[in-house]
This record gives sequence, structure tokens and C-alpha cells, in this order.
Amino acid sequence: MIAPIPSIATQTPRHIPLRIAVVQLCPKIGEVNANIARAREFCFKLTPHSIDLLCFPEMAFTGYVFDSAEAILPYLEEPRTGPSSLFCQEVAKHLGCYVAGGYPERLSEEERRAESQAGTATEDPRYALTGGTEILLTNNDASSGIVSLASAFAHRKVHTPVGANSAILYGPSGEWVGGYRKTNLFETDKTWAKAGTGFVSFSLTLPHVTSTESENAPAPNSLEMSIAICMDLNPAPSHEQTPSVEWPYELADYCVRNKSRLLVLLDAWLDSDSDDGEDEEDAGDGASDSANNNNHNNNHSYREKDGEVEGIVDAEADEPNWHTLRYWAARLQPLWGRDWRRPGSNETLLSDESGGNYDKAEGEEEALEEAIDNQEEDRPPHETIVVVCNRTGTENGMTFAGSSAIFSMRAGSGRPKLLDMMGKNEEGIRVWNLLV
Repeated sequence: MIAPIPSIATQTPRHIPLRIAVVQLCPKIGEVNANIARAREFCFKLTPHSIDLLCFPEMAFTGYVFDSAEAILPYLEEPRTGPSSLFCQEVAKHLGCYVAGGYPERLSEEERRAESQAGTATEDPRYALTGGTEILLTNNDASSGIVSLASAFAHRKVHTPVGANSAILYGPSGEWVGGYRKTNLFETDKTWAKAGTGFVSFSLTLPHVTSTESENAPAPNSLEMSIAICMDLNPAPSHEQTPSVEWPYELADYCVRNKSRLLVLLDAWLDSDSDDGEDEEDAGDGASDSANNNNHNNNHSYREKDGEVEGIVDAEADEPNWHTLRYWAARLQPLWGRDWRRPGSNETLLSDESGGNYDKAEGEEEALEEAIDNQEEDRPPHETIVVVCNRTGTENGMTFAGSSAIFSMRAGSGRPKLLDMMGKNEEGIRVWNLLV
């Protein structure tokens, strides 16, 4: 379904038309060929050159909930030559657009050997690292601070990564643009994946450009896009004790410093009602304003079937997960908050009543201050378009939140704007047309 969005840019001299599509899939774990065939059905309904960017979710074609390195090993893929890469390349060439998608990357033999020698271990807080061996502490052990050697070896648990939870990006001619490895690993990832080394951005060249100034002053045709995967939205493991809707905001801070115009999140985000979901703290009642303001536009939705619009569907059947949508927005507060740098501010959509402190690395605060000052000099304020491409369905007892969405987040506005979203249980493709 194509959902045109009115221009969200104010009257500026120059605009960039941007056409984004997300594919919200319900893949079956391990059924790679079938999942790709299903995605191809959705994608090849689009007219070539009708979009600029197409997104698939995290580990879109393999499934996500693998409980061990042994379980995922047969589905790890080589970058550029694996099934996910080849399909994304095929779609990029067919549609003449950029394509981003998630896949489980196989580590090279050299990397695996290095990881094995390093004895990389899980970060489960129930374990203690002693002499290179990870030891599961019992309650009695933890309270007494004593760990016997017998207990240590009986509960030894060391995981050596065999892959990485990765993303690929292909260009309109099918060229490889780059890759990214998930930085903040979820518990499921930690059984097999090596963490990435930090967030990345790419410069997208867009072919369709307009200018409201003059023919001699063409609009810029490039767009800075940052890409991240699911748990990257949450605080890094070193900050796990910090309430997750509050500070720190590493991903959003990165986008501020980088002046990103577009942030794409490829997700396998679990439903907030799931007992095993990626931890979401309550985003607060105040966060509902943005979502509720858009709710009147979503009383009905339409489902595509066999290339045709099937008709009006009961809104309850395709209701999004509002809690998850609010949480995503809350975790990106630096992109829209009026005074997000000061904990306790009552000017933001989600106030921090804890008065907690967040110590940034030396030099990082100054860089953020400079980026913000530069933004404030611009008129209108810097805007970041945030696209979340999530999956739907249930896999090995875990239910996913769906609700793929697009937000406009304007610096200093005090609240994010939810422009459109898909339903929690909806499978299909959604296209968004806008000016940035």
C-alpha cells in the first residue's frame, strides 16, 4: 500500500524528494528460500525507479531466534555472496534504488580464530569472569563472595562468536555500498554473535531533485543516512543499569554529531507484551500525545492481496503496538527534545524524574554542544527522518511487535511526529513519499 505523506519540510529554498519503502515480513525460521520468495512477491509489485530506498528487517530471511551458535551455524552467510546479499542486490538492480537488509554474517576464519583465542564470553550478569573463565555464581556464592574451583568448572560457560548480526546496503545499480554490524547485542545474539565496533553512516545519492530557488541553484542530491539494528536503540551494555528510556542516548547522540538526515533501524523488536522482549521501560503517559494525535488518521487500514487492495480492514485487527512506538520515540529524544541535555527538564515530551546523571567521555560533550549550536543556527531546525523496519509474527515462543513506522524528529520541537505506521500483525510493503 502506498501512503503519500504531505511535505513535512517547512518553506525552505531547497528540498530533496525522498521515497522510502519498508517490507514488514513474517519469516519462518530457517526457511531462507521461502522467505526470500515471499519478499520477492511484495517487492516486484513496485514499479522500477518508483522508490529511493527499500528496507528489510533484522535477519529478515533466516529468522532470528536461534538459541545457540550450533543452531545458527548452517544459516550464516558470507557478505556479498550469501542468499540475503544476492537477493538485496537483485532487488536494488530491478527497482533502481538503495536496499538495506539484515542478515547473519559468517565470521572469517581469521576472525573466528582470534575470537577463540581471546575466549570471548557472554555478558550475563549472573556470571563472573575469573582467570579467563566465566563462572556462574549461585545465590550463596554471590552473597559470600566465595567461588569454589569445583563450582567454577561445573558452571563454566564461554561462548565463542561464530558470526555477526549484520546489515548490508546496496546501491541503485546493484553495487555494494557497505555493511554494518550490530553494536549492542540482545541476549539471543550473545550466544553466537560478535558485537560491532560502532555506528555507521552512508551518503545516499538521490536522482530526483527539485529546487524552489532557481534553476541555477539545484537542490543537493545527497542525503546522510545512519543505519542501526534493533537493540542499538537501547543503552550500551556498560550502561545496562540505567533506565532504558532515560540517558544515555548513544545512537541519537551519534546522529546529532553526524547531522544525519535519515536514521534507518532494521529490527526484530519483540512485542512489549512478550515476557522475553528486549527490555522496554515504561515510556510514560506523556509520550502518548504524538501517537494519539495521529490516531484519527488510522481508523481504517487497507490490506494488499494478490496485487489488489482487498478493502477496508477492521482497525483493531491491524492496530500497531502503541507502547513500542512511544518507546522508540523516547529513546531518540536528543533528536527532538527541547532541553534533552538536562535531566529533569519538564520541557520535553518525556521528562526524567529520576534526576540521574550521565557522564560522557572526554570531548564528547563538547562535540555534541557544537553540533547542537550549529543546528540552532539553521532555519528551520535540523530534521531527522527516522524509519523503523520491524518484522512481525511469532518464532520459537517469541512474538514480534511489527508496527514499522516513520517519524519526523525536528531539533528543539519538544515532541516527535509519528507520520505513519503499519499494524502489529500486518505483513506487506508500505511506501512513504515525502520532502526533506
